[in-house]
Formats: sequence, structure tokens, C-alpha cells
Amino acid sequence: MNKIINKYLIEKFFKTFFITVLIFLSLGVVLNLFEEMEFFKNLNLSITLPIILSLAYVPTLILELLPFIIFLSSMVYFFNLRTSKDLLSIKVFGYSNIKIILILSIFSFLLGLFFLFAINPITSILVKYYETEKAQYARDVDHLIMVNKNGVWIKEIDDFGYRIINADKLNNSNLEKISVYIYKNNKYIKRIDSEFAVINTNPWKMKNVYVHNLEENNTIFFENYEFETSNTAEKINSLYRNLNTISFIDLIINYKKLNEKGYSKKILNEKINKFSSLPIFLFLMVVLAAIFTIGSLKNKQNFYYVLISILTCVAIYYFKDLSMALGQTGKISLVLSVWVPIILISLFCSIGVIQINEK
Repeated sequence: MNKIINKYLIEKFFKTFFITVLIFLSLGVVLNLFEEMEFFKNLNLSITLPIILSLAYVPTLILELLPFIIFLSSMVYFFNLRTSKDLLSIKVFGYSNIKIILILSIFSFLLGLFFLFAINPITSILVKYYETEKAQYARDVDHLIMVNKNGVWIKEIDDFGYRIINADKLNNSNLEKISVYIYKNNKYIKRIDSEFAVINTNPWKMKNVYVHNLEENNTIFFENYEFETSNTAEKINSLYRNLNTISFIDLIINYKKLNEKGYSKKILNEKINKFSSLPIFLFLMVVLAAIFTIGSLKNKQNFYYVLISILTCVAIYYFKDLSMALGQTGKISLVLSVWVPIILISLFCSIGVIQINEK
């Protein structure tokens, strides 16, 4: 009998969660589609590309919003469970509030692990596709910098053509082992090879440079060379913080390589801890939703629960942002800034669980 009840609780909970994800996914695609259409409005392209890009980008947003999605779906689930009198029926078979919450919280924890190891690698590939595809049409540097196993890649577009810059790694304000491929009217005309470049100012200060001119079929060596660009170390480092194109598994496996390519250990550790905290965050959000809903058997208006859900999500979201801001400004460590909201939610949930278990 216990297996049947457990299966019933989990299946119904997963169905509610799945529907909530679909709603968020649909809203995300529609809203992001307007942004993509605005981006491509001056280009003679069909609506197919903006739709594909939206479908590629939104799953990453869903992953980031997963704690709040699980909270809202848990609120709906517990409310329906209580108002349908199923909660009382389940308790007849010896299920306490704590046992029901524990079953669904553990399921949410496992769901978080599934998203980390199965869904996150897919979303990272989709984001990488999104960045690469959009870079072909972008006039903004925000979409033109990425890192992979071959080093740092930068694409710059101007009125005459474009340049692709590849460097072995970024080391503070220096790029090492650089190759610049220059295209004019889609024709490859020049390559610049440099041992390293100081990029904290524009133009970059390159050292030991070979300029290969394919049109004139010659090569010239410069001990010092100034390279005009729209990127500086500050801009590149700010974009370097985007680790959405790298999955949790890749972060763990390729930690050392990513650090050697230019990612600081602080940023890598922050992202790893953020990923690692996801299953625990989902576990706590189910407990939090249960505290608000099944702590009482009195019938209340739906508006009350909707209002609590919205206010709680907003409060936790902004508290997370505040904690991350404190970490990024050096007030607290970046790792601690990830775990502070979870620790405080844990304390609140531990008090709330004791209260609802007495009812």
C-alpha cells in the first residue's frame, strides 16, 4: 500500500511540475521571441531563425529559474492535495505531514541531480549554438566572445568585413599566442601572429609579430605592433564570466584547463557551487511550499496562496541577487554568497517543519 501511495504522490507532483515548466517555457519563448525579432528587424530574414534561437536560449533560463518553478508547482500541488481531501485520506494510512513532505522533497532533490547531469549538458550545447549562430549577425561584442578547448575566440565586425581572433589563453591583461584572421568582403586577406599582447588599452600592444599579407604574398616581422580593436581586457573579462556554455560535468572534468585558459578559480568555484546547490535548493523550496500550504486544514481563498507564492519568489530572488552582489564586490566570498540564501532558507524551513508536524 505504501508503494502505491508513494507512486501516487510522486506522479501527481511530477505532472504538476511538468505543466508548470511547460508554461514557463512557452512564456519564455514568446517573450524572448520579441527580443530576437527586434535584433533581426533590419535583416532580411524569415521568422524561423528567431524562433530557433529562442528555443535554444530559453531552456537555460528555465534551469536558472528551476527553484522558483518547483516552488510554484509545489504550492499548486499541496493546495490541490488539501482541498481535494486527499491529504486526509493519505493520513488515514499513517502518513504524517513530515513523511509526505520528505517523499516529495527527496524526489525534487533527485530531480535536481537529473537536471544537472542530463539536462544541463544539453542546455550548454544549446546556448553555445545560440551564441555562435547569433554572432554571424551581431554588431554587438556581447555575442562575439567564447572559450573552448582551443582557447579564446573573438569575432569583430566592421564596415569592411570581420576579424577572428584566437588566443591560447587570457592571462590578466595579456593574451598569449595570438592569431588574427582578417576578412574583407568575405575574402581572407591577412593573418597576424603574435607571441602575446597587452590588451588593457586600445590599441593592443603586440610583441614579436608576423603579418602575413595574402594579397601581396609577403610576410613582415615587427618587434612591436599596435592592433586597433573594439575590445579591451575589461570588456573581455566581463564577458568571460558567462559560463552557461559550459556544463556542470565539463566544469568538474576540465577545471584545470579552464583555469589555464583564463577563467579565474573564484568564478569557476562560484559556478560549481551554484550548480552543486541546485538539488538542495529544490529540496528546500518544496519544504517551504509545504509550510505555507499544508500547515493548516482550513479552507482559504486561492488568492491568498497566489499572493504568498509571488511575494516569496520575489523575496528569495532579490535576496539571492543581494547575496551574489556582496560576493562579487568582495564583501563576502563568492562561494559563501551562493550558500547564504540556502542556509537561511534551511533555518526557516526547520522551524516551519517542526510546527506543521505538530498539527
